[in-house]
Amino acid sequence: MASPERFRAFRLHQDAPGAPVAGRFVTQAHDELPPGELLVRVAYTSINYKDALAAAGLNQIVRQYPRTGGIDFSGRVEHSSDPRFAPGDAVVVHGFGVGVDHDGGHAEFARVRADWALALPEGLTLLEAATLGAAGYTAALCVHWMEHNGLAPGGLPVVVTGATGGVASVAIDILAGRGHEVVAVSGKGDADGYLRALGAATVLDTSVAVPSGRPLDKGQWAGAVDSVGGEMLAWLLRSAAPDAVLTSLGNAGGAELHTTVLPLILRGVRLIGINANSPMALRRTVWARLAGDLRPRHLARIARMTAFDQLPEAMARMRERATRGRLVVAMA
Repeated sequence: MASPERFRAFRLHQDAPGAPVAGRFVTQAHDELPPGELLVRVAYTSINYKDALAAAGLNQIVRQYPRTGGIDFSGRVEHSSDPRFAPGDAVVVHGFGVGVDHDGGHAEFARVRADWALALPEGLTLLEAATLGAAGYTAALCVHWMEHNGLAPGGLPVVVTGATGGVASVAIDILAGRGHEVVAVSGKGDADGYLRALGAATVLDTSVAVPSGRPLDKGQWAGAVDSVGGEMLAWLLRSAAPDAVLTSLGNAGGAELHTTVLPLILRGVRLIGINANSPMALRRTVWARLAGDLRPRHLARIARMTAFDQLPEAMARMRERATRGRLVVAMA
């Protein structure tokens, strides 16, 4: 940084309506940051698929420019006007429009509302918190609700789709650590070793999710974490065992769902939609579990460390589906 009052940020710009979105590194002053009670010195941020799409101006994720992306980050409070936080406190921030409607973590400093900041749970480091980030929280939220609805180890396998992604990588790690037999579904032929190292017992190709012409197939799964949607989710519903618990959190394979009600009413399959922009009370519960009984065992393997200067290239690789795990950016 040029001075304590100035810092580097990667800002997304659109010079005119309809013009291409371009990102560039800039130097900002603290007084250029949006309103908020907390000024946070960012220690680590990450690159999520949502960030990568936003940086290319895709899917209308960001609607107002310029904008600093980065939908999650961890760091220490530099200044607080809220009595709940003091300088030096470690925090993790994700959701609430951060990185989309409000400047996010792709900068050396961020200013956010105190209501959006979660005190770093005891037992997690700032690096671990950023490795988890929004994706790790989403994975843990899936497991949390699946267990709440009766999922327990010792039965049929739990299947995880989009398996090399950030959410899925953490979900595989958590589920295997909880004693579940995990089946990972991935379209990346070279991912077998990575997925088995996280705890997957079996790795299947995405070609398994083909229409059968039947409303019900053989029941194979006690649960599922699905980030793909579309035909993949329809296949999971058809092939879920009685009383299975499925979670749906993404639509990389399509937003339409062609299925019947028969898995729900004949097998009692429960399909739970996952929205990670949860109320803070639920966040505290799930993050406490991430530091405790849901703590992943292989975060260092899941993390792919990236320098801040390499942010544009890393986001381009993510858009090309050429990454795996979690891309974590060290800001210091």
